[in-house]
Amino acid sequence: MHARDIRGGPSFVLGSYALRSRIPRARGASGAGPPPPPGGGACRSRSRLPGCARLRAVITERLRPVAPAVAHWALPRTFFPSASAPGPLPGPQYSRMTKKRKRQDDFQKVKLKVGKKKPRSENSTLTNFKTKTIHLPEQLKEDVTLPTNNRKLNIKDLLSQMHHYNAGVKQSALLGLKDLLSQYPYIIDAHLSNILSEVTAVFTDKDANVRLAAVQLLQFLAPKIRAEQISPFFPLVSAHLSSAMTHITEGIQEDSLKVLDILLEQYPALITDRSSILLKNFVELISHQQPSKGLVNRDRSQSWILSVNPNRRLTSQQWRLKVLVRLSKFLQALTDGSSRLRESEGLQEQKENPHATSNSIFINWKEHANDQQHIQVYENGGSQPNVSSQFRLRYLVGGLGTVDEGLSSTENLKGFIEIIIPLLIECWIEAVPPQLMASVGNGIEREPLQVMQQVLNIISLLWKLSKQHDETHKLESWLRKNYLIDFKHHFMNNFPYALKEITKQKRKETNKSIKHCTILSNNVDHLLLNLTLSDIMVSLANASTLQKDSSWIERIRKFVTETLEDGSRLNSKQLNRLLGVSWRLMQIQPNREATESLIKAVYTLYQQRGLLIPVRTLLLKFFSKIYQKEELRSYRIRYRSKVLSRWLAGLPLQLAHLGSRNPELSTQLIDIIHTAAARANKELLRSLQVTALRIYDPQEGAVVVLPAESQQLLVQLVYFLPSLPADVLSRLSRCCIMGRLSADLAAMLIGILHMRSSFSGWKSSVKEQNGSVQLNISNADYFSFLFSTLTGFSKEELTWLQSLRGVPHVIQTPLSPVLLYLTDLDQFLHHWDVTETVCHNLLVVPVRSQSFDVLQTAISKHLVGLTVIPDSTAGCVLGVICKLLDHTCVLSEALLPFLASCCYSLLYFLLTLEKGEAEHLRKRDKLWGVCVSVLALLPRVLRLMLQSLRVNRAGPEELPVVGQLLRLLLQHAPLRTHMLTNAILVQQIIKNITTLKSGGVQEQWLTDLHYCFNVYITGHPQGPNALNTVY
Repeated sequence: MHARDIRGGPSFVLGSYALRSRIPRARGASGAGPPPPPGGGACRSRSRLPGCARLRAVITERLRPVAPAVAHWALPRTFFPSASAPGPLPGPQYSRMTKKRKRQDDFQKVKLKVGKKKPRSENSTLTNFKTKTIHLPEQLKEDVTLPTNNRKLNIKDLLSQMHHYNAGVKQSALLGLKDLLSQYPYIIDAHLSNILSEVTAVFTDKDANVRLAAVQLLQFLAPKIRAEQISPFFPLVSAHLSSAMTHITEGIQEDSLKVLDILLEQYPALITDRSSILLKNFVELISHQQPSKGLVNRDRSQSWILSVNPNRRLTSQQWRLKVLVRLSKFLQALTDGSSRLRESEGLQEQKENPHATSNSIFINWKEHANDQQHIQVYENGGSQPNVSSQFRLRYLVGGLGTVDEGLSSTENLKGFIEIIIPLLIECWIEAVPPQLMASVGNGIEREPLQVMQQVLNIISLLWKLSKQHDETHKLESWLRKNYLIDFKHHFMNNFPYALKEITKQKRKETNKSIKHCTILSNNVDHLLLNLTLSDIMVSLANASTLQKDSSWIERIRKFVTETLEDGSRLNSKQLNRLLGVSWRLMQIQPNREATESLIKAVYTLYQQRGLLIPVRTLLLKFFSKIYQKEELRSYRIRYRSKVLSRWLAGLPLQLAHLGSRNPELSTQLIDIIHTAAARANKELLRSLQVTALRIYDPQEGAVVVLPAESQQLLVQLVYFLPSLPADVLSRLSRCCIMGRLSADLAAMLIGILHMRSSFSGWKSSVKEQNGSVQLNISNADYFSFLFSTLTGFSKEELTWLQSLRGVPHVIQTPLSPVLLYLTDLDQFLHHWDVTETVCHNLLVVPVRSQSFDVLQTAISKHLVGLTVIPDSTAGCVLGVICKLLDHTCVLSEALLPFLASCCYSLLYFLLTLEKGEAEHLRKRDKLWGVCVSVLALLPRVLRLMLQSLRVNRAGPEELPVVGQLLRLLLQHAPLRTHMLTNAILVQQIIKNITTLKSGGVQEQWLTDLHYCFNVYITGHPQGPNALNTVY
């Protein structure tokens, strides 16, 4: 049967395919229909039918879920097992409607039109993106703009040559890089990362010349790179250094020590932060670890033995010396960088922390009362906070990196000591010659002695590190238990050691035989070795073990005493060790005889002349420490050393001799003198009284030549002087007025003298607890000191000023007998500030009239009658008169003309000042204020000044000044009443001035004067005839 016969033509074939793909199978696994026939199912049955029958079977099967019977022909019964009989197929109309509805439901195909955009599907992904341009002009520059060296190579070219296989090219690149960076230093910051990575990589280069060039370049770069800059890259540098130290090639190991020297010198804190790895490298450089077989029950100290390499160009002893020197430097940097170590080598490294000298504070009570000064008590108590925290910041490089504790933990320190001490003892044994073991007294050659010195230095530094962790003295007991026997056996058997020097053979002209002489020299090396050994040994002893260790302690005591008595050649490093051993011996054996003998030996050295300043400084610290320790004891059991008393008594004279030649040493002397004086040491106070005239000399005394901090302590020492005679007060007054002391220190000195006077309640004599007596200042001497300070000039200087005439610094006028000497601005301001303190002390005298009478008597005796007076003196005298004068005071008639003359001279000076004289313009407000105050307070002074204005004596240039003065006095409100009282006198002066100026055109200043007179005098209700005051 042809396909056209099935349901109306060829179009049915397309419909059948559409139905085949659209209609689901009804007889699937879900059980919606009868199961397939046995023996292969429907597909197998259809395959056996002819073509048309097979097509009909397919159509029938597809249309079965829609209608039970879809065909009008008969099919076998086996295809419809559940149906009773097949029904007729629907007609053509029904078939077309069904296909149309199905197409609309499942296959709604969108018709696309030409020229229209295709719509986007619902599940489509947006692939749109935006871009922006980033401009990096510095990176886009060409290499030709980079600076080049002499060979026309820039930084990139030189760094790229570091990877060349040829050693000559790499060496040339390193030398060119050094040349380039020396010409253009700014390149270092821009290319620091690349430079360090390339230079450190050649630390392990096989060519010696390349390594030498790398070391030279690093030595050139290190001073130019700060620690903050290299810190992010230092792990890389440390890694390459560690690789070089552990390299199998001997030359690379030797050059790694040179690199370590540079890093230790420039970056000690950074290199010591990685101490664990580097310390292990040090050990491996001179030793090797034994095989683990047979060492199960043995400690780790026995697993390391010294190594010998016959292929090395250096001898084993020379190589070990090089390594030990670097290890000593590394441990020194580790010790100095420790936060817990506050004492330096020698004196300050003992466990017993002495009481620190507190920092003095200058308290201004006026400022403190006004909340202008805050006193920090604990911060100035001499103590420092001890921050002991186990928390440390990890390194920025490598966020998960562990913190390198190094020797900061007790366990790590003990482990390193257990490894290194046996190796150091083996080095010592190899260095000590056999003949020295047989007889004591033979010298040691220089190279073995240097090895022994480095061995002791390392042990000493390890001991110093152990004291940082030995809070309960457990580590000290552990060190004594494990190493005291070995140290006594190997170190103390031949103590003390000497240096053996063999002189060169000298052939003399005579026919004498050639002699070889051995010289036992007092060289620095062997002395420092003996002192270091003594320091190590005494640190293992204490008072409880004195009897057990008495044999070798006495040997050390004898050596120390002999060295001190003959110590003219000692330098500061040797003396530091020596005094440290002496202090430890005093702690171990604190009896009077042993202590006195050591102090006497130290004092013998102290008395020698020509000692270096660092040496004398150390001796001063040592004696000061002993004195403070003695003072800490109770008064009953206090032991006064005669040697210490002599030392204290000589300090003031030493201060007077030293002066400003060494301010640091003078400051230490002053600190010690101040401490002893505050504790009323009789010997020191007696010596201080004798040398007070030299110390407080206004020209060359220590009080005027030393820095301000030392000056303050010397001013405070005045309070402790047993007596203050007139000659001492005279020098103190000169110190106050010469400007060598600041105004604050001068005020402090005046206040101290007031405390020593009877006006503050001080008794005639005060007896201290130790029997010393302090006398107060007599009233006459006290007032004499105040008046001398008030004048600001000595009697000799005032006498010298009287001979000055016609000089620019002297202002003279025919209307006043007093001439003014113009002082410098600094001197004027200093004198003015000191005068305020003098006024305050005069005001606190209980009887005001008494101080005023003394003051005006002194002025009449010493100032009245002088022709030339300094402007600061005239102003200060007027100011004191204004402040002291009250209703109980009676002013002397002889003093009034002097005050009137001073007022007119000062006012004339102020009115004639020009704008260019800026220095003197700053005096205007102060001088004008005191002059107006005196004229307002003392009307008779105003009248005398007006009476002295005889204008017929004045020159033409002085008339405008007089007119301006009268106008200002009329305009000043506090003086207006007094001017009105003297109206007739003022009117006469103005009339005389007008007569003298009548010949020409009236000037503006004269017009202003007439106007002011008419306003304030003529226009007054009382008129010019009301004279209410009789003079």
